[in-house]
Amino acid sequence: MSAVEEEFSGLITEALMTLVHGLETKFDAEMAAMTRVPWATLESVGDQSEYVNGINMILSSSIPALGRLLSPIHFQYFLDKLASSLGPRFFANIFKCKQISETGAQQMLLDTQAVKTILLEIPSLGRQTSSAASYSKFVSREMSKAEALLKVILSPVDSVADTYRALLPEGTPMEFQRILELKGLKKADQQTILDDFNKHGPAITQPSIAPSVSPAAPLVPATPAIANSAAGFIASREDVLTRAAALGRGAATTGFKRFLALTEAAKDRKDGPFRKLFNA
Repeated sequence: MSAVEEEFSGLITEALMTLVHGLETKFDAEMAAMTRVPWATLESVGDQSEYVNGINMILSSSIPALGRLLSPIHFQYFLDKLASSLGPRFFANIFKCKQISETGAQQMLLDTQAVKTILLEIPSLGRQTSSAASYSKFVSREMSKAEALLKVILSPVDSVADTYRALLPEGTPMEFQRILELKGLKKADQQTILDDFNKHGPAITQPSIAPSVSPAAPLVPATPAIANSAAGFIASREDVLTRAAALGRGAATTGFKRFLALTEAAKDRKDGPFRKLFNA
């Protein structure tokens, strides 16, 4: 029966990924709304933005039903895949905004912390909290990258390069240039900072990360293995971290890539006959 078991395991994984992609589709409108906010001209910081309320509404209406339908181990798999999708997607969506002023970055930082709180409440919404601890740690790590990015945008121009190296040590020159564009710097000013950035290297430290290994697919999805890593910063940059931490609640000193060793017997697909079920 091993062949049948393997095929059935693949079917379970495909079904769970269909649920994840269904929620991803529902978030499309909220992610687009986030990029349309006039971040460059906001005059004050207020309550969380409307797109955050939309994200909360989607999860509040979907997660309770999924919690009732899925077994604990399948719900855990669903949570891990959802978190591994939404965290990086939110981070990447910041770069899709045209320009972000200091006030806009402060408002977006507030929104980011609100989204993190909403994601952390998902296990409770599904009334399945037995495996919430590992999920919560992963969400916090992923969303801290978005918080770190916004703290870099908030940092003064004369220290933006050092702050970027400290908070996002695995960043790239191309990503750093996009941050300068988000800050609204002119091309000439960007080039001076980029030249200095490239001269000193893209990161303060470059820790080694063990490659992830995906074992053969079991009958049921396995809990993801999350690699532990420590951010080691040289003493001369402690003042950079102190200034960056003052820009928001908590010091976002992570930024290293996390790897999920999730076993999947079927390919992740965002298109297919099931996608249309979630467009309503």
